Amino acid sequence: MTTPALLVGGVAGLGLFLLAFALMPRRASLARQLAAFDAARVVSRSLHRSKASGEADSAFTRRVGAGLAKFCAEQGWEFPSLRANLALAGKSFENYLATKLLLGILGLLFVPLLALALTLIGVTLPLVIPVWAGLLLAVVFSFLPDLELKQTVGKRRRDFRHAIGAFLDLVALNLAGGRGVPEALMAASQLGGGWAMARIRDALANARITGQTPWQALGALGEEVRIDELRDLSAALSLVAEDGAKVRESLLSRAASLRRRELADLQGEAGERSQSMLVAQMLLAFAFLIFLLYPAARTLLGA
Repeated sequence: MTTPALLVGGVAGLGLFLLAFALMPRRASLARQLAAFDAARVVSRSLHRSKASGEADSAFTRRVGAGLAKFCAEQGWEFPSLRANLALAGKSFENYLATKLLLGILGLLFVPLLALALTLIGVTLPLVIPVWAGLLLAVVFSFLPDLELKQTVGKRRRDFRHAIGAFLDLVALNLAGGRGVPEALMAASQLGGGWAMARIRDALANARITGQTPWQALGALGEEVRIDELRDLSAALSLVAEDGAKVRESLLSRAASLRRRELADLQGEAGERSQSMLVAQMLLAFAFLIFLLYPAARTLLGA
């Protein structure tokens, strides 16, 4: 018996053993049962949020995502940073997991199916090429949701900081008009538009229902979406909430600081784009120089 046959038999036997072990019923511990119960609550809440935010998920995608999220919760994998980014992007954790898995499977099957199609037309490839290419493509495809999420989160954090600056100015104007801090916060959130103001408005409305203070709600929202400016605002309001003059001065200074930071970020981005344009122009000039010198160099070398 040859060595490849032994390897194939060993791998097949190991796969059958793992399949039988996975299908074997086992008594779940109390910790796993509690984790499964918490996972079911989190999954149902996330599915409700995804429906409310307008995510168009198929029933199959929802089932796959719910199963993966439940498995992660049972294992104790929380992913707090990832959940914060998904909450900021308005996407559900279940949809993210299902998309990663399905894209990975698509990348894994794409190259073998392409190799099969080539075989049908007479082009034969070695077996190792479609296998390794499929594995590589599966890894690449599974990271596509992460790249999209990173771009979306970066843009939304910039938009959120810009909205917070306008929100602080509106709160300061309402305080100058004689309103209290809770009323000024709610009135300012009602004036602004956009998704960021909607998140602030929903947080303040939920705080009124649950009996929290508005600054506690803003702090919780800052923790959820990982926006430091909201957490700092919550801490500042909790310290000077009783003194309207100090609150107004603090909000105006914070708004000015946010605008200076945003301006510095915009100037930095403009500088980076200028450098990129300079490099592109140098490459274009170098290519044009080669185009001009190539006929002369070819003539000299041919002579």
